[in-house]
Amino acid sequence: MKGFVYTILFISGLLVCRPAKGQQPPPRPISIFVNPAQGLRFGAFTLGTTGGTVAVASSGARTSTGDVVLLQLGYTFAPAIFEVDANPGTLIQIVNGPAAVLTGSNGGTLLLTIGSSSTGTPFIATATPPARTLVRIGGTLTVGNLLSNPAGQYSGTFNVTFIQE
Repeated sequence: MKGFVYTILFISGLLVCRPAKGQQPPPRPISIFVNPAQGLRFGAFTLGTTGGTVAVASSGARTSTGDVVLLQLGYTFAPAIFEVDANPGTLIQIVNGPAAVLTGSNGGTLLLTIGSSSTGTPFIATATPPARTLVRIGGTLTVGNLLSNPAGQYSGTFNVTFIQE
């Protein structure tokens, strides 16, 4: 009887000690690199007594509201371009930072509100390195009157965060 009990314990022990299966780790560490390839540019414009807005969409289209007049004087306008280097299939979220203040070369400030991206958010990286997924981001400038925003060049920085999920 004792041998029979040991045999049953041995067989049940074999059933319990099966190899465990789990998910394999990815082939290499998942990381992303973002290169700011081009800054956001609004081109030349002039304004009247009340001001308004100038917007550049992620598609590159430029529009204005209020009494802002868009000028074609050879100054380029374009969305910001970011080159995203990530493994194909990586899910990436874009988080826009707060509105940025741009300072004028002759005084004055403009408020820059960051717009949407060409890829939407979140998006999936599609390019295989060394190629990069291009993300275009537009924005809107809030412009006052000529007294508060004298003619000149306005510059500043804005924050955009790319999060690998």
